[in-house]
Amino acid sequence: MILRREQAPDRPEILALIEAAFPESVEARLLRELFASREYLPELSIVAESADAEILGHVISTRGWIGDTPAVGLGPIGVLPARQRQGIGAALMHASIDAARAQGEPAIVLLGSTDYYPRFGFVPADSVGIASPDPSWGSHFMALPLSGFHSGIRGHFRYAAPFSKL
Repeated sequence: MILRREQAPDRPEILALIEAAFPESVEARLLRELFASREYLPELSIVAESADAEILGHVISTRGWIGDTPAVGLGPIGVLPARQRQGIGAALMHASIDAARAQGEPAIVLLGSTDYYPRFGFVPADSVGIASPDPSWGSHFMALPLSGFHSGIRGHFRYAAPFSKL
């Protein structure tokens, strides 16, 4: 498996993968809008590719804000259904975290499983002073403080504009 940055010609295959991973959901529409948004961070859009160039998984991260501080909003992330539970999602998560860390981002936030994401260091966002856009998300709204994070970074998290259409 090869991990690399997503490129525009990959998008039809990525969208098909997301539609297969999340049937009858909003993720594919959201992803299309994120690719076109000004908050799109191409260096944090990563694919997992097989040796024969099939895209097995994808993760995107976009610009978000903790109060007025720029941060990263991760997701959606998806893996082909036939290839799930083979470490592809974990590899994409590690690559995303490493890329955000290398860029000097202060934190990554996401909405997701409290059983899955803590293994990568994510904690409930409110435990580090980051308030959820929707209080009903509770502990499913998580954050990973990176080396640039400090106690002065606090406030409500605001996702990239396409998320507000959900």
